[in-house]
Amino acid sequence: MSTLFDLSFWVTVPFWALMIFAPTWRWTRTIISAPWIVLVPLVVWAIVAMPVLGAMWSLVTSPSLAAITEAAADPAVLTALWAQIIAWDLFLGRWIYLDSRERNVHPLLMGPLLVGTILLSPIAFPIYLLVRAVARRDSSPVPRASSVSA
Repeated sequence: MSTLFDLSFWVTVPFWALMIFAPTWRWTRTIISAPWIVLVPLVVWAIVAMPVLGAMWSLVTSPSLAAITEAAADPAVLTALWAQIIAWDLFLGRWIYLDSRERNVHPLLMGPLLVGTILLSPIAFPIYLLVRAVARRDSSPVPRASSVSA
């Protein structure tokens, strides 16, 4: 189970590396634009979740802190939850990357933000939304002074 736990993260590393270290390479955009990249960690999720799907179904249909705490003691359930978190972070990072490229947000700003998305996406996402708002404001057309002919 430990191998699958680790694998759920390591299968996403090439995608993160492209977004962080080669953001302007044309192949990066081509690869990251494909939504299927998020399926890679979800394959690991499916492998571990199938045998414990009944227990996981109970967690999502009747959630309680006690039930989740108890289920987290099962390495298979915890590995499935981890793979789902990793897939979500990649999904969010993919959206942030694509959106930032469309808005021409500088890659030196986006690199650390994408690392933050890997580590703590609930903090990095609102920070990116602020960056996005500033980028939108900076890219809005600047009114020009009209010239008056004499």
